[in-house]
Amino acid sequence: MSTKSFADLGVSDAVRAALAERGINEPFAVQTAVIGDVLAGRDVLVKSPTGSGKTLAFGIPLVERTESNGPRPAALVLAPTRELAAQIADELRLVAHARALRITAVYGGVGLTKQAAAATKSHIVVATPGRLEDLLQRRAFDLRAIRTLVLDEADRMLDMGFRPAVDRIVALCPRSRQTLFFSATLDGAAGQLARQYTTDPIVHEDGPSGHHPAADIEHRFVAVTGETRVEALVGELAQERDLALVFVRTKRGADRLVKRLDTHGVVAAAIHGNKSQRQREEALTRFERGHVKTLVATDVAARGIDVEGISHVISFDPPDDHQAYVHRVGRTGRAGRAGVGITLVSPAERDDVRELADILGVAHSLGRAPKPTPIHATPRSGGRSRSYGSRGRRGSARGGRKPGV
Repeated sequence: MSTKSFADLGVSDAVRAALAERGINEPFAVQTAVIGDVLAGRDVLVKSPTGSGKTLAFGIPLVERTESNGPRPAALVLAPTRELAAQIADELRLVAHARALRITAVYGGVGLTKQAAAATKSHIVVATPGRLEDLLQRRAFDLRAIRTLVLDEADRMLDMGFRPAVDRIVALCPRSRQTLFFSATLDGAAGQLARQYTTDPIVHEDGPSGHHPAADIEHRFVAVTGETRVEALVGELAQERDLALVFVRTKRGADRLVKRLDTHGVVAAAIHGNKSQRQREEALTRFERGHVKTLVATDVAARGIDVEGISHVISFDPPDDHQAYVHRVGRTGRAGRAGVGITLVSPAERDDVRELADILGVAHSLGRAPKPTPIHATPRSGGRSRSYGSRGRRGSARGGRKPGV
């Protein structure tokens, strides 16, 4: 929390009252850093993790700088996933209404006609790139009146291959716009994109980046085998906890794990890209309300999940790299609350996970996986003994496959 108040930052009485109605009375650090610069009309580059309060950091000044009697839409927020787009719109709706502004989320999986009609009448549009391009190509509306452009979780949009679509969308916005760029990292391609889209920006860095997890998260690594992985997960879920978010590698694996948990008496829901929008929203709502305390998700689907009360993040399948690990555990340990990040690790995965933990500076007791003892075949007459290591017979990948669900 910050010692400055929203009033000190220049937030209007109407917006402050709307925030107070939601129990938000003091700004978080990222809000204190960013709101004043955005209200002053500056472009900003912000490196900030999910859960830090960044939505209101751009949302409050976005609402304040948008005129209710001006052309529409006047503000555009781009987000990588439909879950994130919907959550941004939901979070900003109350403060937008405080200034007589309409806001609409635009994403795939639902009918185009209704979305187009709502977006045309809205002052603020929150959109995923693909669906927005669909509506623009149908000339439902245009972006010529955009005064403020926000790119949220820009690094993930790059990871998901949205760069060409984002380039096309930005080209349709006025050059005189104000641009707010939020990302877990400002290095590499994300940093290059940020500087291409902004003019004389002010740079803010808040909290852990895409390279380091939050300090108030306990990290645990649990040794398992392919046969004990589910049982180990059930044991972790049986501990005292609030909500738990469980990560798996594949969409099919998410559904299979939910079924296997059910046989152990654990009620869980799955969220991934093969689910319909209605199914995804229903699962997320049940999770947010605590009707289901365990949500199983893939990395892409979970990118838009911003739910209070997640005490445990469990990697049933270890992440592919250290940045994916940071994004996963970043769903807990938020706003000063403690959290727990648990990774299940088989012998075949130990070296990779140990390297990941070393890069992040996370304490662990993972030694290197022991080298398999060679098995010597009984020599045939006139033949030589043959050694089989971890690659199994004739060099196959026997024993080296990562266990799935």
